[in-house]
Amino acid sequence: MSGQWTTQTFRLNTGYKIPAVGLGTWQSKPGEVKDAVRDALLAGYRHIDTALAYGNEKEVGEGIKESGIPREKIWITTKLDNPWHKRVKEGIASSLDSLGVNYVDLYLMHWPCSSDPADENLHTAFPDWDFIDTWREMEKIPESQARNIGVSNFDITQLNRLLRTAKTIPAVNQIELHPNNPTPKVTKFCAEKGIHCTAYSCLGSTDSPLAKDQTLAGIASKHGRSTQQVLLAWGLQHGYSVIPKSVTKSRIVANFQVDGLVLEDEDLKVLNALPDRFKVCGDSWLPHKIFLDRPE
Repeated sequence: MSGQWTTQTFRLNTGYKIPAVGLGTWQSKPGEVKDAVRDALLAGYRHIDTALAYGNEKEVGEGIKESGIPREKIWITTKLDNPWHKRVKEGIASSLDSLGVNYVDLYLMHWPCSSDPADENLHTAFPDWDFIDTWREMEKIPESQARNIGVSNFDITQLNRLLRTAKTIPAVNQIELHPNNPTPKVTKFCAEKGIHCTAYSCLGSTDSPLAKDQTLAGIASKHGRSTQQVLLAWGLQHGYSVIPKSVTKSRIVANFQVDGLVLEDEDLKVLNALPDRFKVCGDSWLPHKIFLDRPE
């Protein structure tokens, strides 16, 4: 393990290679995203993650253009929003138009749950539609528009349901992953099925126990690194691609400076054994519960 994370890629079941480190843009405020994407690409990032639901695809596209980095050198991930589950063809077209590109490298079903747009609060799922139907429509997307398709926020129960009828195995399952939400059973299941995991909220959050965890701080101090860099290395050494979110240039740059950081087996063992459990993104806002497996 060389620890040259900024140039490392993970090979997907399709043969495409996803960059190990990317920039997440969830909760990035309007007016900040363009500069963050541009700064990230100029700092060396080659993976940008966004979603229709974030409302920032247009700014992401503008940041990509401002960077001057050729489109073919950038991996772009975006996602189908819940109210678009019956309109997959229109959903991908909307994202491509907003981003100002002809294709994305990865298109994900954002949640295994639809939201009927007739309910302005989006608290109602389509009664006659299931994420199995949505995946069937995603399988029809031409590779010229989305080179890979995958899912997000799927647990083992839902993946098993999907795989019973899927003609295409998801290339990626993007899920919340950090030492306070390690979900080892889900990641092991994905590995066995050839589904790569991308870790979102990989740094936890300001409210996470990780922000004040002294064990984590001690490991960071031992390596002469920041706690954020240690958390990224934790994900990378588990085989996940990571998409830390920031709109602050100094932090964007610092998060990318993980080359050479290789955690020792004991470090990983200690981090894997942290007792706290904390989930940044729950499912209480959705029409129905989607995290069905028991907490790990």
